[in-house]
Amino acid sequence: MKEWLQLFKQRIERINEKIETIESSQRLRTVRITGSVLWNLTLIFVISLLIGIVFVGAVGAGYFASLVKDDPLYSGDKMREQIYSYEETSEIYFANEIYIGKLRTDLERRETTLDAVSPMLLNAVLATEDEYFEEHNGIVPKAVLRGLLQDFTNSSTQTGGSTLTQQLIKNQILTNEVSYERKAREILLAFRLEKFMTKEEILEAYLNIIPYGRNASGKNIAGVETAAQGIFGVSAADLTLPQAAYIAGIPQAPFAHTPFTNKGVLKDKEGLQPGIDRMKTVLSRMYEVGYITEAEYKEASNYDITQDFREPESQATDNYPWLTYELESRAKEIIAGILAEKDGIDPKRLLEEENLKEKYLILADRNVRSGGYRIYSTIDKEMYDAMQKAAENFQYYGHTFTTTITDPETKEEKTLEMPVQVGSIVIENKTGKILSFVGGRDFEIEQLNHATQAYRPNGSTMKPLLAYGPAIEYGLIGAGSPVVDVKFTRSYDGYSPTNYIESEERGLMPAREALAYSQNLTALRLYDAILDRQPATYLEKMGFSKLSEGDYVNLATAIGGLTNGTTVEENTNAFATFANSGQFIDAYMIEKIVDLDGNIVYEHKAEPVQVFSKETSYIVTDMLRDVLDYGTGAKARSMLKFGSDFAAKTGTTQEYKDVWLVGYNPNVTLGLWMGYDQPRTLYQFNNTYYQPSTRVNMLWANLMNSIYDVNPELVGTKERFKQPENVVNASFCGISGLAPSTACSNAGFVRSDLFNRNVFVPSQPDDSLISSSGESVMVNGKAYQPLSSTPREFVISGGGVGINPDFAKRILGRLGGDPSKLVPSSKVISTATFNADSSAPQAVTATLQGSALTWTKSPSNDVIGYRVYDVTNGRTLVNTLRDGDGRKITVPSNGTFTIVAVDITGLESANSNTISTNTATPTTPEIPNDEGEQPEENDSSDGNQPTPNPEQPTE
Repeated sequence: MKEWLQLFKQRIERINEKIETIESSQRLRTVRITGSVLWNLTLIFVISLLIGIVFVGAVGAGYFASLVKDDPLYSGDKMREQIYSYEETSEIYFANEIYIGKLRTDLERRETTLDAVSPMLLNAVLATEDEYFEEHNGIVPKAVLRGLLQDFTNSSTQTGGSTLTQQLIKNQILTNEVSYERKAREILLAFRLEKFMTKEEILEAYLNIIPYGRNASGKNIAGVETAAQGIFGVSAADLTLPQAAYIAGIPQAPFAHTPFTNKGVLKDKEGLQPGIDRMKTVLSRMYEVGYITEAEYKEASNYDITQDFREPESQATDNYPWLTYELESRAKEIIAGILAEKDGIDPKRLLEEENLKEKYLILADRNVRSGGYRIYSTIDKEMYDAMQKAAENFQYYGHTFTTTITDPETKEEKTLEMPVQVGSIVIENKTGKILSFVGGRDFEIEQLNHATQAYRPNGSTMKPLLAYGPAIEYGLIGAGSPVVDVKFTRSYDGYSPTNYIESEERGLMPAREALAYSQNLTALRLYDAILDRQPATYLEKMGFSKLSEGDYVNLATAIGGLTNGTTVEENTNAFATFANSGQFIDAYMIEKIVDLDGNIVYEHKAEPVQVFSKETSYIVTDMLRDVLDYGTGAKARSMLKFGSDFAAKTGTTQEYKDVWLVGYNPNVTLGLWMGYDQPRTLYQFNNTYYQPSTRVNMLWANLMNSIYDVNPELVGTKERFKQPENVVNASFCGISGLAPSTACSNAGFVRSDLFNRNVFVPSQPDDSLISSSGESVMVNGKAYQPLSSTPREFVISGGGVGINPDFAKRILGRLGGDPSKLVPSSKVISTATFNADSSAPQAVTATLQGSALTWTKSPSNDVIGYRVYDVTNGRTLVNTLRDGDGRKITVPSNGTFTIVAVDITGLESANSNTISTNTATPTTPEIPNDEGEQPEENDSSDGNQPTPNPEQPTE
């Protein structure tokens, strides 16, 4: 039983073992099955994941491809061209390369190179903007993924993922558009750019294009050199660690981090804090990366950067507004011509086709402002400053008017000042360089450059340019040839001009005197004699740019009556032609323009035009010397602090709306204009200002003295104008201008003066005088043949000569005139007969002063003299006085007297009032100045009421 139990136990154990074996096998099988299932599931998951990744990648790649499918395949050269096409601010300079400032632009930038940038700034930029710049190939994948994740999750914290390369692409080739398409293109182009440019080239370009807020003048700036100069006033190479960190931190938020407002004002403490906080962040990153030590980090973080900000900076437009705008305008015209020529268009077409000119001026405007040019001018800084000061300190411009206008938007009333404006310019004769100018009184009131852009009639300054100069050139006259100062009797298209003093007619007078005193009638008659030769073409050659068809035929053009007027520059430039021996050299203000690479893109080259012969130029110059010696410019001569060989001409226009003076010596020509912007008379009846012609004399002298102080050798040259060998002094009859006749010599009318023997020396015999009967009578200072009824006591007897009627008719020409007024002298007996009326002359008024009996002139125009009667007892003739003998006699006491006027027919006027020497002397009324004397141009220096200018206003 024991054995059976043992055996049973053993069977049970074997069964258990089998069971255990089966169970273990089953477990293994279960595990195996489970493991197999898990493996399969894992395999399926991995395969699905890979498929998903491939799918997503394929979708992403497809989407990426769809985003960039239209993007052009940029070549290396094309990409480099666009990268380096960043705008750069152009600069302007005085003569001798003296810096003025920058041209107006929306963005200031000045290019630099890596070796001119502080290593601390380079490290600050890399630590802040692109830590892996040296390792990546244009992008940092994890940064891109991080940026995408932030977009998908709409995270409010944007850490940024753009490398320097990507930022360069965004700024120079793409835009700042926020879109996946732009980002995809940016990534693709960043990869490509890294293949075509070195890391150094990319970094350098980046440093030149990134915006850095505003500078101390409030201008938008870009590039580290512009930022260093504009914010701290130092070069990018000289930045300290705190300064470098501050600049490196600005691009994250340029206008929040910049220390200046758009007005160039330093922000307050609160406004500066964001920039300072950003500087400390940059320093922290530099320390983390290892660019600086802990000690350097702490020292720079605690540094007060506000003490380094530069003071607000004034712009060229603040200090030199007229000059800045003028150089900008002229540079645009030059560049417009260059751009047109590059397009195969003749630049001359821009002068003729307005639309074409407008197109290229727009292109040139962009080019000049952002092309980084250096524009070198001819303007002498010291002269320019001196002229502005002299113009500013002048106290006699005239009254400043005001007007009230209503702003159409705000409806507020504003008061506008309207002062007398001024325009002046100085030209170096031999080169055409514009050395200096005055653009106006106050740029804030009126921005128009009155020296170069304001077109006004030039009054009598036109006379030597259009009448006397051409007449001498044609051989019509010499310097002293007689010209006719007599009113027209035949209307010229309804035009009946006079001299300034309307009643004045000086008859035949030397050309040089007529020019010196600026007589209108002489210039108009001279111009009429040459009008068929179209002398206005001389103005074309001398640069007058706005001549109209009427200017070629209108008689008034000779005395400045231009349709559109001219500028001070044009007028002055024309006078410089005489100084240059007749050669016109176009005035210019820009010497050269240099591009970013130092290439000269433009350099001025003079193209002289021979307008007048050297003989004509010298003769005109010699005549214009008289203007300053005794004529209408004598006041200016008297105020010059130095001596030089000057010639000049004054000018006024209708009602004194404009006054001019242009004067020159062998080296320089100075032109000056004064007037209101809205033309109105400069003549003011008060004791504050001198008369307008005196004012312009005074200011011209002040301006000339101011530039003399700057450069006495140039301005005060002792060189004199040299007389050409063909300019000779020849004798002539002062009545006709022809070779002296015996009659002319006997009458004492022979003169001598300068002639150009190449074209005209008097050789034809004089025929102006003929033998006279020896009797004449004077009427208003003119000699006439007496009538049969003319009282003999008024007839002048004696042998003499008279004016040849044929000569009188010839010299008066188609305009006609009274021949009796040709020679207002008793030496010549008139052959003319006075056209008398049948009316008795008007009575006169007598007065007594002591024993001197005087009387007024009879208003009648045919009076030949006066008779004085004693009417104490009856009517006894006391005295007879011819016209011209005066109106004053001494009378005995104890008498009563009256005066009558007698006309050429013998008729007497009614008696004057009676004057008794037995009674008290009556109050003497003022006798008016009715003799027709010409008042002096220049009033005295005591500030009394001014007297009129002897020049006739133009019409």
